Amino acid sequence: MLRTNPGFTAFMEQYTAEKGITLKVFAPGARMIRQGDTISQAYIIHEGIAKCYISEDNGKDYIFEFLGKGEVTGDLEAIRKDKCLCNVEAITAVTAYSIPHPLFMELVQHNPVFNALLLEELAIRIQQTCRRVSYQQLYPVEYALLRLLALGADQHISLPKKDMAAYLGISLRSFNRTVKELREKDILDKEELNIGLNRKQLMEILRRFEE
Repeated sequence: MLRTNPGFTAFMEQYTAEKGITLKVFAPGARMIRQGDTISQAYIIHEGIAKCYISEDNGKDYIFEFLGKGEVTGDLEAIRKDKCLCNVEAITAVTAYSIPHPLFMELVQHNPVFNALLLEELAIRIQQTCRRVSYQQLYPVEYALLRLLALGADQHISLPKKDMAAYLGISLRSFNRTVKELREKDILDKEELNIGLNRKQLMEILRRFEE
């Protein structure tokens, strides 16, 4: 659920090119990137958590992923020289390395370490997107929600219901209905969005969904 990239973090901590890389700060709720805008820099997150999402014409949002330390964004816009595909918004306070597009492309073309890190990043995005789409299409919403809550607990992340619904690609109404059903089965706590099972019991329930 929360993507991080230690390789990019290590690279940026060691990279000392004097070419205009700055460290920018974004308050919670601030847009780092706005869908449809034209930007002139890419960002690599130094600290904090952001969400990457598309806003549809009907006013609904769809969250692709939550981005943590070392994640890069604005890279596609630098490579394709196109307008921003999606929004990137700080959830917590975020500090990020701001890399001007000309320097970003110079690193892509002439720095083998940076190039390899970016290729791996893009490959991981494709892999994780395929996995996520598969379980959202093949399994019921209860399964996807339990996976999401389990990942959140493992990574010590607490998200608003609206963001979880947007990540699962469902309405808030469907999200609340699913929560109610899981509570009626004594899988979730009656008040909080905590899984009221131990790890072994949860894995057994997920396995049943996969059969």
